[in-house]
Amino acid sequence: MPTKKTEAPKKAATKKTAKKAATTKASTKPAAKQQPRSSLEGFAHFTPYQEKKGEEYMSPEMEAHFREILLAWKKELMEEVDRTVHHMQDEAANFPDPNDRASQESEFSMELRTRDRERKLLKKINEALDLLDEGEYGYCESCGIEVGVRRLEARPTATLCIDCKTLDEIREKQRG
Repeated sequence: MPTKKTEAPKKAATKKTAKKAATTKASTKPAAKQQPRSSLEGFAHFTPYQEKKGEEYMSPEMEAHFREILLAWKKELMEEVDRTVHHMQDEAANFPDPNDRASQESEFSMELRTRDRERKLLKKINEALDLLDEGEYGYCESCGIEVGVRRLEARPTATLCIDCKTLDEIREKQRG
């Protein structure tokens, strides 16, 4: 008979725990989340520039190629800003459950940090477009040599050649 008494409370506790866990799972289930997008997606879909034999570095065709990449990237980032604003307006809700509220605030915070990084990237894109207008795009700001077509296609906002960038990273690493 003592075994039944110990089993009965155990089963009741298990049922309560299971019911509580199921309720918690249902109430903290977040709404469909928007997948964060990479800030590099905008310019990633382009045809690599095919240099012609004897073509001068940063010819008008090359400049047009990079201008197109930078403008497409800028457009993509601006669309992301608009999407974020609409998403935050549409999804903003005052959840009664603290866990749901915390999840939403965390999601919004992460989205805002991403947009802040992209805001800084937009500034670099605008600077690169200004350099294109001035005819100085594609040249290292430290030593003045060509940055290189492939490097610029990998990172259109690059302002240093690979050697100067490597030295810069070494110096930064030594500073700690």
